[in-house]
Amino acid sequence: MSYSINRVVLVARLTRDPELRALPSGASVCHMRVACNSRHRDSDGDLQERPNYFDVSAFGSLGESVAQYMRKGSRVAIDGRLEWREWESAEEKRRQAVSIVADSVQFLDSPGARGADEDGAEAETREDALVF
Repeated sequence: MSYSINRVVLVARLTRDPELRALPSGASVCHMRVACNSRHRDSDGDLQERPNYFDVSAFGSLGESVAQYMRKGSRVAIDGRLEWREWESAEEKRRQAVSIVADSVQFLDSPGARGADEDGAEAETREDALVF
């Protein structure tokens, strides 16, 4: 018997405001782009940070909550799974992408708060973060 696990857990910031739209079925989907940094040492031993960007989709009431409360710069914790898709472009070239489908999103900033204030200081994190 063979088992497989498809699980993703990220703590990241939204790189732009979430986009909510309705599917032909009437269900809603919210698209987000998030960034989280990874660190590594370069050949001189200096610590370097590199941003990683991910596309995330949240469906139904989860997506509606994300669209209502989160904005560019908001910190979120996402628990979900990877989804691979393939399509043909207008130029008839095969394209493929991997994105994340969120099963839950935890809001790490207060509702409506941006990731940083005008001085660049981190927004205060609520101890009772919202989970949807």
